[in-house]
Amino acid sequence: MKKTFGAVATSPSTSNLITKETELAKREGILEERERLLAEKLKAVDEKIAHLDKARKDLIEKLERASDMSVDEAKKVLLENVEKGLSIEISKKIKQAEDEVKLKSDEKVKEILSDAMLHGVTDYISEFTTSRVQLPDEEMKGRIIGKEGRNIKAFEQATGVDVVMDEGPDILTLSSFDPVRREIARVSLERLIADGRIQPQRIEEIIEKTREDIEKLMCQAGEKLCHDVGVFNMPREIICLLGRFKYRYSYGQNMIQHTLEETRIGIELARELGADVNVVRLGCLLHDIGKILTDWDEGTHVERGVQFAKKFGFPQAVVGCIAEHHEDEPFSSVESVLCYIADAISGARPGARHENVQDYIKRLEDIEKIATSYEAVEKAFAVQAGREVRVIVTPDKISDDELPKLVHDIGERIQKEVMVPGAVRVTAIRESRFSDSFLTG
Repeated sequence: MKKTFGAVATSPSTSNLITKETELAKREGILEERERLLAEKLKAVDEKIAHLDKARKDLIEKLERASDMSVDEAKKVLLENVEKGLSIEISKKIKQAEDEVKLKSDEKVKEILSDAMLHGVTDYISEFTTSRVQLPDEEMKGRIIGKEGRNIKAFEQATGVDVVMDEGPDILTLSSFDPVRREIARVSLERLIADGRIQPQRIEEIIEKTREDIEKLMCQAGEKLCHDVGVFNMPREIICLLGRFKYRYSYGQNMIQHTLEETRIGIELARELGADVNVVRLGCLLHDIGKILTDWDEGTHVERGVQFAKKFGFPQAVVGCIAEHHEDEPFSSVESVLCYIADAISGARPGARHENVQDYIKRLEDIEKIATSYEAVEKAFAVQAGREVRVIVTPDKISDDELPKLVHDIGERIQKEVMVPGAVRVTAIRESRFSDSFLTG
């Protein structure tokens, strides 16, 4: 048997395994070294973080000692400064927005008001304190005067107007501050001229009939006013009272035209602003009703208007519009403000009103009220621009001997209570009439 001595032979696969094991061992060594280095670096980072944290705390402590302020307090101050800066910026934005809104709102208000004013356009009626009557011939003027002036005296006493004869041969002028009286006198005179029977009794009959017809005309005017502003089913008494606006004026402005104009403006404003249109409609329509309630208790036209509205059971919102349309009371609703604005627009437009005329009318009305305040006085008429007062007394309540004292008392009160330029002449008339009818042949 043959034996072999020396190196051991190895196969190629075994050699490869050994090589790979060697390489793995080297790599493991490298990884271990890297892990060691990474651990050292992490340790160094932790130490640096701890150092920085300590430094931050030391710095905060130093800042707190230097400023005498804690961290929370410092945060609060910082937030307040930031908030203050933001507030200034926000305020600027708000102010800018407000200015823009005001600019746009002013333009919108002008647009609304101008549009509302267009809806209030009415025909203009000039105010006069005289009326002219055309006579057919100069002879008619003498017939109107009558024997010893009895016809014209009866006419003036029954109507309360002053008849002026010196305008021309075929013109006769009727003068009175009260447009209703003047209209009754004008129509009556035209009817007397057409009738031809001009004598005291016939004059009184014609005037009484004319007065009834004028009342009907005023009721018709009230119906038209209510219809024009869209108010229906109004009580007849109120309609006829509103019709009196046809011959009434306030500061030179015809009241039926003013009421129509104001109500239309108020309605349009209410529609634009979303307010209660019906409240504004009634408030505007009735706001000046107190001016024609001359027989009611003493007080301003606003106070009388409020009493009137309450008497007829109008809603409180409407009563408020009447009570507040001259700012006598604080505004209680948007609707009352709109009534006030509409009234101001209608009354303040150029040429709408003349205060001198209103003062003149009030003076004459005050004179007549003083005279009629006496029990024995049946009627009183202020004529000649208030320089003469004609007082008609009831014969059964006062004698001829007592007339001088009555005239003196009335004159003294007028002198004390009313400012009248020049002298005032008071004329008292006491007249008894008897008439009867007899059947002849």
